[in-house]
Amino acid sequence: MVAPVVAIFFSLFVAVSPARANGLVEPFIGDYVGAAEIVGADGERIQRDMNVSIRSAKKGFTVDWTSTTRKPDGRFKAKSYSITFLQTDRAGIYSAGMRQNVFGHSVPLDPIKGEPFVWGRIRGDTLTIFSLFVDENGDYEMQQFDRTLADGGLILKFSDLRNGETLRSVETFLERR
Repeated sequence: MVAPVVAIFFSLFVAVSPARANGLVEPFIGDYVGAAEIVGADGERIQRDMNVSIRSAKKGFTVDWTSTTRKPDGRFKAKSYSITFLQTDRAGIYSAGMRQNVFGHSVPLDPIKGEPFVWGRIRGDTLTIFSLFVDENGDYEMQQFDRTLADGGLILKFSDLRNGETLRSVETFLERR
């Protein structure tokens, strides 16, 4: 009688284990490249080259991305980010381990201190990264990166909101390399 109970308990444990949760990210793992035209709220259009790399990590995954702006005078300006996302107790929701606490554990940053609060989720064929900033006046800025699996790559949808108003948005295809 004890053996069936232990087997049921073990199967429940395996269902929520980090290894199984990491399986959600497997279809996204890879390197992607593309270009986009970012449209600002004022109608300004900015050309950007984009690179994204998604890798499996212990207890989660890492997303590295670079956005390179092509200036009209021929100069380039690149911004790069790398964030490791850790499985939470909630299926498909990942916390961003952006700094180490005194015990050596990865923890999120504090938006009230002006740092971005970042988290991710995987829902179906879409990996979404959210980033929340709270400025010195208490206003907020929310960025959302949806990366949806598509034939040969990802469809990236990006939106940047300040207090609910759209600042910038983009939708483009990123080819898997």
